[in-house]
Formats: sequence, C-alpha cells, structure tokens
Amino acid sequence: MKPIPGTRPSRVGELSRVTDRITFLYLERAVVHREGNAITAQDERGTVHVPAATITAVMLGPGTTISQQAMMLLADSGTSVVWTGEYAVRFYAGGRPLARSSRLLDAQATAVSNQSSRLRVARRMYDMRFPGEEVQGLTMQQLRGREGARVRRLYKECAADAGVEWRGRSYRPEDYEASDLLNQALSAATACLYGLVHAVVVALGCSPGLGFVHTGHDRSFVLDMADLYKMEMAVPVAFEVVARGSEDIGGDVRRAMRDAMHAAHLLERCAADLHKLLGSDGDKDDDFGFDVVELWDRELNVAAGQNYAEDLPW
Repeated sequence: MKPIPGTRPSRVGELSRVTDRITFLYLERAVVHREGNAITAQDERGTVHVPAATITAVMLGPGTTISQQAMMLLADSGTSVVWTGEYAVRFYAGGRPLARSSRLLDAQATAVSNQSSRLRVARRMYDMRFPGEEVQGLTMQQLRGREGARVRRLYKECAADAGVEWRGRSYRPEDYEASDLLNQALSAATACLYGLVHAVVVALGCSPGLGFVHTGHDRSFVLDMADLYKMEMAVPVAFEVVARGSEDIGGDVRRAMRDAMHAAHLLERCAADLHKLLGSDGDKDDDFGFDVVELWDRELNVAAGQNYAEDLPW
C-alpha cells in the first residue's frame, strides 16, 4: 500500500499540554498558512512563524484568510480556532481536544445529570469565587442572590479604584459601539476570557454546553468557568484601560488581558480548577495518554476491536 501523502498527524505525546501553552494569538487583516509544523501570518509588514502546538487559541479577526492546511495543523494540534467579528466579541469554532480520554467528560455528564451533584458543583464554584463563606445547604436561589450582591459591590470598588464613573452593565451583543466605553471594554475583556476558557474546556475533552450554573447555551460550561476569574481579571483590566484614556479600547484591552492572563498563569489555574470541580484530583496525565477505545459494560468496560461472538450462548 502506498503511504498517505502529506505530513502525518501528530502523536499525543508530541503535543504541548494546554497548561504549557501561550494563552492566545489574535490576528487581523492577515493571510494565515502553514509551513511545516508552524502557522504563518502574512501582511504588508512581512511574515511571522508561530509553532502551532504552542498556542491555546487563535483568534481570527476581520480581514483574515486561513488556508485548509493551516486549519488541519491547528485542529491536529488541539488548538481552538476562533473566527471573530469586529472587536473579537464572537466565538465560532474549535479543533479536536488535546485529551484523548473521555474521563473528565464522563465525570461532567454524570455530575450535571443529577440535581444533588449539580448543586454541589455550583456551591464549589461559588466557594472558589468568594472563599471563606459558608455555602453548604444554600439553594441555587440563595447562591444567585449572594453572587448578585457581591458582584454589584465589586463593580463599584473597581470603579472607585480606577477613578471612573460606573453606571451599570449595559450592552447590546449585536451593536458593540452602542455601549459606553467602559461597557465596550468589559465586552472585549470578557470575550478574551471566554476564548481562553473555551480553549481549555475543549482541550481537556469536556463539553462546553453542559453547564452547572448556566444552562441552555452551547457554551454554558465556558460561562461557568469564566465567572471564576471575571471579577478578578477581566473587570479590573477593563476599568484600568478606560481610566488611562485609551483611544483603541478593543486592542488595548486584548493586550492587557493577554498580559494579565499570562501573569496569573490562568491556563494552569483553569485546567487545575476544572479537574477540582469535577472531582478529579488524581494523575491528570491519564487524559493525555494513547488513544484508548473501550466498549461499555455495566460492571467493567471491555476492550474494543475484538469479536465477542464467542461469549454468546448460541
């Protein structure tokens, strides 16, 4: 048999783990192609080479064109690809997970399908956002009430620290520029945060749509995870950029978020927090081993790729 032409797909062990990668790469008005195991971004200033397996997410802004070969490489590398409109406020696509095990996905589906375990994870999320409070025994309604009061207070504190006027969160997803500068900055900052968190969720093999607090959206779990860091990171960055009198809100916020997420080691934190929430604090390397496919059995899974006709009584 003739060998399949082209570069072979990467083996799992050859790829960088999500916690060791760059947070995200934003490109606009550029042509993206592939050269070896790197993607190239070309515009009127020249060409830049970036190793695909070192990036968590590539955000493609207005005016970008990407080749099929580049997409093959990014998908094979487990890198999320985000097509965005103006100001990088929309998420459209992603590649194959880095994790080849469904262990975390199974744990997520099990926890979200039971009211008791779902509420337990929601309480754990609240405790991670606002440590030191007693949340055992609280209902979802009580958790939402506490969260609303604390978030309102934190917005006011950030406004006071930055020395800007805060008139409340108000925005229209379909019209970015209809909001005031502060709300534009908040939208841009949260878009960056959602992109990175989505990339981690997908890379670890979880479902973006199976949320514990949020529900009904294809990125419910992404919104859940992003809320763990929004008030700590996205909101202060947005307020600080506006306080500096920025003339390029979207660009300055993206760069500030990139630096803030890198300084906070957010990739490592997000991956660790996701394992913690789903009750998987063991050896995380299990998720990145060789491809293993098994057949479900009520007592113990069995190996796939075998003929089990001999097990039949006839």
